[in-house]
Amino acid sequence: MMAGEAEDVRVLFGAAVRAALDAWPALQIAVENGFGGVHSQEKAEWLGGAVEDYFIANADLELEEVEDFLGELMTNEFDTVVEDGSLPQVSQQLQTMFHHFQKGDGAALQEMTSQINQKKCKVTATALKTAKETDVAEEDVDSVEEMEVTATNDGATADGVCPQPQPSDPDPQTIKEEDIVEDGWTIVRRKK
Repeated sequence: MMAGEAEDVRVLFGAAVRAALDAWPALQIAVENGFGGVHSQEKAEWLGGAVEDYFIANADLELEEVEDFLGELMTNEFDTVVEDGSLPQVSQQLQTMFHHFQKGDGAALQEMTSQINQKKCKVTATALKTAKETDVAEEDVDSVEEMEVTATNDGATADGVCPQPQPSDPDPQTIKEEDIVEDGWTIVRRKK
């Protein structure tokens, strides 16, 4: 492989890494909610370069090493412990990209980047108030905050990457007009 080709594949590898991290819901939530402080977006951009450099500097990484590295970065930079099972998936994806980079397979890197961008989900998180939290004074903000996560598919695919809950159709005879709220939700009442 010539020097120009190797440089092009390195650029493609960097773009693929950034696409994978941009599509990672845990990182999206951390950035969106400012878990990394006021510079969360800059940290996320830096993270792409740090991961790329980590792979280049360590050619024979095991999956667990990649998981540990990503988990450590999320903890240190975003004060976030990733427990949603996505660390192994993202790590495997990054490792596959690196193998394509090592082989000089720019076409495979472009294909992976394209697939990631098509399947990318936009994730939002909203804080949930618990009964315990509403009874606690505002000064006690060191407690763990639960988040409700909603994913929407920004891509044109419908292959279940960002599954949306399917509402069950209630019996149409039991729905009253006052039970349908403006935003499309239906109030479900207990039978008496």
